[in-house]
Amino acid sequence: MCGIVGAVAQRDVSAILIEGLRRLEYRGYDSAGIALIDRNKLERFRALGKVQALADKISPEQAGSTGIAHTRWATHGAPSEVNAHPHFSRDRIALVHNGIIENYKEIREKLFADGYEFESETDTETVAHLIESYFEGDLYSAVHKAVGQLEGTFGLAVIVLDDPDTLVACRKGSPLVVGLGIQENFVASDVSALLPVTNRFIYLEEGDLVVINQKDYQIYGANGEPKELEVNITEMSADSISKGSYRHYMQKEIHEQANAVAECLEGRISENGVLDSVFGPDSDRIFKQVKQIQIVACGTSYHAGFVAKYWIEEILGLPCQIEVASEFRYRKSVVPQDTLFVTLSQSGETADTLAALRNLPLEDYCGSVSICNVPESSLVRESSLVLMTRAGPEIGVASTKAFTTQLVSMLLLIVSIGKARGLDESVIADIVHELRELPGQISELLKLDQQIEAVAEDFVDKHHALFLGRGVHYPIAMEGALKLKEISYIHAEAYPAGELKHGPLALVDTEMPVVVVTPNDDLLEKLHSNMQEVKARGGKLYVFAHQGAKLAETEDDVVIQMNCETRWTTPILSTIPLQLLSYYVAVQRGTDVDQPRNLAKSVTVE
Repeated sequence: MCGIVGAVAQRDVSAILIEGLRRLEYRGYDSAGIALIDRNKLERFRALGKVQALADKISPEQAGSTGIAHTRWATHGAPSEVNAHPHFSRDRIALVHNGIIENYKEIREKLFADGYEFESETDTETVAHLIESYFEGDLYSAVHKAVGQLEGTFGLAVIVLDDPDTLVACRKGSPLVVGLGIQENFVASDVSALLPVTNRFIYLEEGDLVVINQKDYQIYGANGEPKELEVNITEMSADSISKGSYRHYMQKEIHEQANAVAECLEGRISENGVLDSVFGPDSDRIFKQVKQIQIVACGTSYHAGFVAKYWIEEILGLPCQIEVASEFRYRKSVVPQDTLFVTLSQSGETADTLAALRNLPLEDYCGSVSICNVPESSLVRESSLVLMTRAGPEIGVASTKAFTTQLVSMLLLIVSIGKARGLDESVIADIVHELRELPGQISELLKLDQQIEAVAEDFVDKHHALFLGRGVHYPIAMEGALKLKEISYIHAEAYPAGELKHGPLALVDTEMPVVVVTPNDDLLEKLHSNMQEVKARGGKLYVFAHQGAKLAETEDDVVIQMNCETRWTTPILSTIPLQLLSYYVAVQRGTDVDQPRNLAKSVTVE
């Protein structure tokens, strides 16, 4: 959630740090700050709100060749300038921190007794003072001793006035990368922050500490022993995370979905099937054993897993459980024999999903698979079988192309398992055929853009909305409701349409728009009956109708015709117009589409 950028160079790094923070704004934050070592002086600037407010505080005369910067999403202590990072200790140690220190209160009490003064409410300031208490001229040694006492999750970057050409960083449960330049080196919580200055990165592993200066770096494992890690050349460019001609990142990412899906499928499917070993060389052996599937995810990824549950049970005939990661990780679960554990995460750093995988008793499962969009993420590095969604950078907090590519990836997983278990080849061929047609069908649906923009005007003054779906479209209704509430701040709920009479119908009136997705399937007639229940109570229907789903329309209905008719990929197609609807409602309400209040892109704490 929070963002870290640090640099040691021969030139002024203030502009590099500010630009890095701008590139991390998508993660969500409420304040920002920077610390620079400038002419034997440690200087700090902090501001509430956007990174621009911080940039406005830094004059051209302010310069430093060593510095750290941070965007904060409040956990301990309300959003305020005094709680913003970096935090100082005795005007010589400066520190930025992602994560949560669970035992900070005990440490704080001891440090207070030792004479340290606290100005903030944060757990982070405790870490700064703890490091200072151990500092005897060697910053690495002080950080190493301090982190040995910390419980919780953290990514840290630390500088000290006594050694102005050195930066120490470490990670435990919170990602950090090292960026390598020429006569300059960097750290950041995300590759995107450093793309303007380097394309060479080292991904720190759990428990690692790194010492960097202008010319060199040294990595140490959690045991304090020096270690070497591979240097990776990223194919991402600084331009890949620009908005281009679009007004918002979310709008751009909605319109990138045809290409994203095509990229997800590239090199993985043949004319009538999925290529061998796309999940890894050992996948076929594992898939042959599978008798049950357990899916764990959060947020939008949970909805993708929920859709996959319907597919798995219908196509493979295997029982499937889907659970929110934050619940799964804290309860005692019963694991039937030969269960496959599946995790989904856009970032690969989602704290609850990652913890669920790390705490998994692997001996109880026949294998684990992760579906992810970030190849360098912790989830990918710690999973045995992996499929990358290849959605490309997704900057908007409200996930769009990551969701559709997760659904495509789950269909690839289902077909791969089915192939290993002897699924009828005609079924496999039908699914693959629909996948091959999918990018073109998405492009056609995006032509509804202007029509949906006009429909969105009806929602601008509303405070509540209801989304209905049946069968595999119930989780699509959930995703549609989530998108609307995330970026427009309209309270939206999703229900299985058959549950209307069990409570939600009491809320329906002329001020409650009701959004319905109507695929042409076996549940269409049942859905028609549910729609009549809404109309009888004065509710206004907004119907997204697939080809062949004939409706008895009235002049009060708003019907958006979707000119596509598929069996397996219908849920993927259904989500496109719902994304457009939520986007245009948010734009017309004037909310911050890409960075909605109180939310973060990558939820790296509980």
